[in-house]
Amino acid sequence: MMSLASWSLTVMSVPQTKRRCFSSRYRSGFRCSADDHSSNDNNLKESPNKKKKKVVVVGSGWAGLGAAHHLCNQGFDVTVLGGDDGFGGPEDVGNRGYWYPYKNIFSLVDELGIKPFTSWTKSAQYSEEGLEVEFPTFQDLPQLPSPLGTLFYTQFFQLPFADRFTTLPLMAAAIDFDNTDIAWRKYDPITARELFKRFGCSERLYKNVIGPLLQVGLFAPPEQSSAAATLGMLYYILAHQKDFNILWCRGTVREKIFEPWIDSMKTKGCEFIEGRKVTGFSVDEETGCVSSVTCGRETYNADAVILAVGISTLQDLIKNRLTPEQSVETSLVDPLLPILLSTRVDFGIMYSAVLCTREEFLKVLNLDSIDVLTVKLWLDRKVSIPYASNACSGFDDSFGWTFFHLNMIHDEHKDDPVTVLQADFYYANELLPQKDEIIVAKAISYLSKCVKDLENAAVTEKEIKRFPNSLSHFFPGSYKYMLRGSTSFPNLFMAGDWIINRHGSWAQEKSFVTGLEAANRVVDYLEEGSFAKIIPVEDDEPHIEALRILNRRFNEVQVQLPFSDYFL
Repeated sequence: MMSLASWSLTVMSVPQTKRRCFSSRYRSGFRCSADDHSSNDNNLKESPNKKKKKVVVVGSGWAGLGAAHHLCNQGFDVTVLGGDDGFGGPEDVGNRGYWYPYKNIFSLVDELGIKPFTSWTKSAQYSEEGLEVEFPTFQDLPQLPSPLGTLFYTQFFQLPFADRFTTLPLMAAAIDFDNTDIAWRKYDPITARELFKRFGCSERLYKNVIGPLLQVGLFAPPEQSSAAATLGMLYYILAHQKDFNILWCRGTVREKIFEPWIDSMKTKGCEFIEGRKVTGFSVDEETGCVSSVTCGRETYNADAVILAVGISTLQDLIKNRLTPEQSVETSLVDPLLPILLSTRVDFGIMYSAVLCTREEFLKVLNLDSIDVLTVKLWLDRKVSIPYASNACSGFDDSFGWTFFHLNMIHDEHKDDPVTVLQADFYYANELLPQKDEIIVAKAISYLSKCVKDLENAAVTEKEIKRFPNSLSHFFPGSYKYMLRGSTSFPNLFMAGDWIINRHGSWAQEKSFVTGLEAANRVVDYLEEGSFAKIIPVEDDEPHIEALRILNRRFNEVQVQLPFSDYFL
């Protein structure tokens, strides 16, 4: 019998003259301006029998739901394909906090009429020596020019002033890094550790303060993190004194935000289909556009497609690995399956024949993701824990971690007679295979070094969840492999926290913003509807902007000097 591995499907090249280009109205930046939605509503009323354009959104996190939300409001026929984790993806993996600059997410919450967040809270950092730092509620304090307010009002309990002072030279790099493509390519090959070393950061500041902060924001050790991503993340939450303020969801994000959000979209006709793993695409040879999305034997026709998925999910889509047994079993069921799924099977590996024809998607295979492990613990007594959120360092060099006092955050635990904690471990490769009992023992050991009273408490209930390859890894040199919002397929667009864009936001806010940008690209491509209003990041303070202008002029002169591009 002919094996599955012998089948292949070749995608014909598409004549460039038949590929559709974006119109000038999107390129001119109208995506960031408010449009009169009433005009679009009137157009829909004038054409009640007009067939709606179909848009398929793959992924149902902040990016996918953000895109679907706007396109629903514009009258498109939207289908959202969710994975096995349910709509909204895994619960609260990664950044749990919502920083002051998350203007677009806060605007969405107001639009939905929900109240999912706590008030602004203090947070802390611990090392093996005890409490290191307390971050106050900065907006309640007199405003000082950046970065003086953050340095002056933050309470350092172990760190001498001389160590704190060594952060100031880093402002030169922050000013030089302006989130342009040139800036990313300049700083991305360097590790975060090398960046802080070059600018004279003290060892103690780096180990007990900067390192833990990076592992909360980038989820990897500074030695494994890009200097460009470090500068982008740090500047976003430190550009203004109040930017470092943080609040929390009063329950799981799925329960408090995603479920009411999805319900609102369903009332507008958006279709949500759960448990669908995309296995391929069909491409119109005449236009070069994606005409349908395939999930096994099911096909969803589309006028436009948005891939709002993480790195590992996209890599699985580009390269779906099958064991030899699965290959034989699949060929027995249907020897034509590779053609039906638009894939090429070779040596037990099923490749997406469509995506594998494009270099931009092949480059994605060079990217990496981070493992996360979460430990939720119920203790037999009330323990006094002063801060809702806490970053930690010095307990293990392999991974970073944070812990949260859920009695202070989640509504369901506020009146519990016991203490409920959750510890999240990032870059947790070596923790995932360990037994639950060992993980709980480690977690209690670490927690007891931060809060002494935990030594006398007993664990009555536990909940451990493993999330392999769940977060984006911004490792040194990764920028050149990342995708932009538009692709070589005219109607296929990307969204997610790892997609290259120039908004300047980070984490959940960036995911949501790229979802809105993808929706705007669909509006532009299909030439229907109004653009989403995207709130820009707050302007630099005057003294920072003045320094950046001087720096840009200096760089412009420098590149004109002889041998400016000769040395590395």
